Amino acid sequence: MIHSTVPAGQVNRATVHATVSEFWHVLSGEGQIWRRDDTGEETTQLGAGVTIDITVGTAFQYRCTGSEPLTFLCITMPPWPGEQEATIIEGPWTPNAPQGRRGGGGVVGWA
Repeated sequence: MIHSTVPAGQVNRATVHATVSEFWHVLSGEGQIWRRDDTGEETTQLGAGVTIDITVGTAFQYRCTGSEPLTFLCITMPPWPGEQEATIIEGPWTPNAPQGRRGGGGVVGWA
């Protein structure tokens, strides 16, 4: 489990995971997440109280669209195995996040 903070205006790199699914619960802020799988693609608005899932093999990219940071809890199942898990791919938005773990930083802490 992590608590993630995405600063205002930050766009993280698009990724796809090899073996884990993620479940997010948004605590505050505003943003968007793009997801693509075998059935299609969609962009979902993120805000306080929104909960989403990212199943294994789903391409995704997210960004903070508000003036305040986007904060959310993220749980991976099974547990996060390490940096080799995420493959960087092409997404719909140009990323501007600093290089870092989990495809673009924003991670505050692991639990």
